[in-house]
Amino acid sequence: MKRFITTFKNIFSIEELRTRIFTTIMFLVMFRLGSFVVLPGVDPSKLDEGGNSEGILGVINTFSGGAFNNVSVFGLGIMPYISASIVLQLLTFAVPYFQRLQKDGESGRKKINQYTRILTIVITVFQSIAYLAATLDKDMIYEGMDSQFMNVVRIITLISGTMFCMWIGERITEKGIGNGISMLIMIGIVSRLPFALMAEVRSKNLEGALPLLIEFAALFFVIMLVVLVQQATRRIPIQYTKQIAGGKQVVGQRQYLPLKLIAAGVMPIIFAQSVMFLPAIIGSSFADTNDFANSVAATFNDPTSWQYNLSFATMIILFTYFYTAITVNPNSIAEDLRRNGGFIPSVKPGAATSEYIDDVLTKITLPGSLFLAVLAILPAFASMSGIEKEFSYFYGGTSLLIMIGVVLDTLQQIESFLLMKHYDGMMQTGRVKGRLDTAAV
Repeated sequence: MKRFITTFKNIFSIEELRTRIFTTIMFLVMFRLGSFVVLPGVDPSKLDEGGNSEGILGVINTFSGGAFNNVSVFGLGIMPYISASIVLQLLTFAVPYFQRLQKDGESGRKKINQYTRILTIVITVFQSIAYLAATLDKDMIYEGMDSQFMNVVRIITLISGTMFCMWIGERITEKGIGNGISMLIMIGIVSRLPFALMAEVRSKNLEGALPLLIEFAALFFVIMLVVLVQQATRRIPIQYTKQIAGGKQVVGQRQYLPLKLIAAGVMPIIFAQSVMFLPAIIGSSFADTNDFANSVAATFNDPTSWQYNLSFATMIILFTYFYTAITVNPNSIAEDLRRNGGFIPSVKPGAATSEYIDDVLTKITLPGSLFLAVLAILPAFASMSGIEKEFSYFYGGTSLLIMIGVVLDTLQQIESFLLMKHYDGMMQTGRVKGRLDTAAV
């Protein structure tokens, strides 16, 4: 406990880190306050707090921290931006023009960001129309405010809200701590956790104390397993050749190249969830006039259906491979090793090293992606076993993975500041295993 207090004091003794933490908190508070500002013309007293709590719309509401049910200006949150990012990343993987932009450094990155923002606006327009059709009815709107003009105003407001959320996320990444976009999703999830926990406790009453303890013990086990797998690495030995330094021959050092079991982190889950929202929202908006749309809406509005879970798991596996392929470049790693005089024992430098790293990465990504897929559909089984639906979202799956992934990423950045200022790290060994070792290569 004493060590924890000392580490906590060290965190706030670093001026830059302290400023970044306060900046992050300020932006997160701003994001949460916006979740309670309703759209123009909507009567807040007529909102049904429990509305849209079932199925996929309930998942969306959990992700947005209640902004979805509040018919808030942040009702769509950051999801349109994530959808646009998915499309642009697919284009950088398949279209030569975007591949060149990606290789152009800072200028290319700025152009890609511009395209992402434009596409975000386009996606938000369509999602806004579907959102208003799915959530608003005439009883919620003030008299005289139910007109086409007001609908256009609401759509513009939703677009502005999404762009403002995107701006907050970028500012957190730039001036705060952690990944801003992931942080916004996490804070929305965490804000719903106390309500879900209270609902679960009330449903069990005192007679269900033992089942409740079993549920919490199982949840603790799942959390420990997620942390273990997210931090797991496959270490490839790296040998460096003898070098001349200061007129003396220095013996080559033996180090390791750590490849994470889940190199893509939490992003495949976020991407897959963002894609899974689309058929449910679009199907719901046309369900009254089209039987096929009604069938699609019914299927993808039910997170416990086998069609939903099979599609969700498949998307996660595909996105895990895709995101790993675009974030970990074996050719670049092999070139860096060759340039610094490093090589993998028994493997030739250059193309052979790149192929070896790619082969290892492919092999470890398979169990990692399967683990993500199985864990992501655990809430469906938790719900079917008698756990309250809202709490089952935290029992595993997307909510848990995002929370743990974002917390670990934020701890990594905090630990980097501590070690840079010669303080002890967050763990007793001075280093969170499997994260900062990459700097040695």
